[in-house]
Amino acid sequence: MKLKTSWYSHRVEQDISVARWGEIGTPLFIFPTAGGDAEEIERFLIIETLAQFLNDGRIKIYSCDSVAGRVMLGEEGSPSYRMAMLNRFHQCIYHEVVPAIRNDCRSEDIGIIAAGASIGAFNALAAVCRFPDAFTHAICMSGTYDLERFLKGSATDDYLASSPLHFVPRLNHAHLELLRTRFVLLPSGEGRAEDIGETWRAADVLGKCGVPNRVDSWGPDWHHDWPTWRNMLVRYVDELVPAPAD
Repeated sequence: MKLKTSWYSHRVEQDISVARWGEIGTPLFIFPTAGGDAEEIERFLIIETLAQFLNDGRIKIYSCDSVAGRVMLGEEGSPSYRMAMLNRFHQCIYHEVVPAIRNDCRSEDIGIIAAGASIGAFNALAAVCRFPDAFTHAICMSGTYDLERFLKGSATDDYLASSPLHFVPRLNHAHLELLRTRFVLLPSGEGRAEDIGETWRAADVLGKCGVPNRVDSWGPDWHHDWPTWRNMLVRYVDELVPAPAD
């Protein structure tokens, strides 16, 4: 069963929608691609693909609007404004969406798995690295991790605070120690429109800081597209979320 809600967020200064599928299980928060909305993953058959996990009560799936991604794609405002919106979006996720998920799960401290593809992978990685008290794992598919070329401006403090390639090496000891108890999966194809080099760059930053991670290359037959990401999610959700006991 799908449930959708929305509210006005003062952090991003607009309404934001959040959708949920499933009734019980480990919360899986899937970030949309750059221009997507809360129901993008349903239209592109992610919900159908993960239906058995939902039916078995292994997961509840959540998603939201790609507020910062739309600003970036539309080249709204100045580059500094776009970078500020990226930071505000992450703050909105942590301070508004995470509490909503935990309230829905009736748990004040339940851990959440973050996932996403392309720029959604950037946001999933940022979520677990910025907020390891909320997110326990990240499934970062076909990731785009260097956004400066899209934001088209010199890096601001907002961008440096939002980009894992930049902020992870500067984390304080306590934050980094908690992050080192988390796990990041970094799968990527090597087919059309894929750039696995970005994935290896992210893995290098994480590895140098002692953050557990794994790169999986799916090879040249897998492209930067939804069929790849549907197959990835089936494999990795099954790996990360225990099956119910008989």
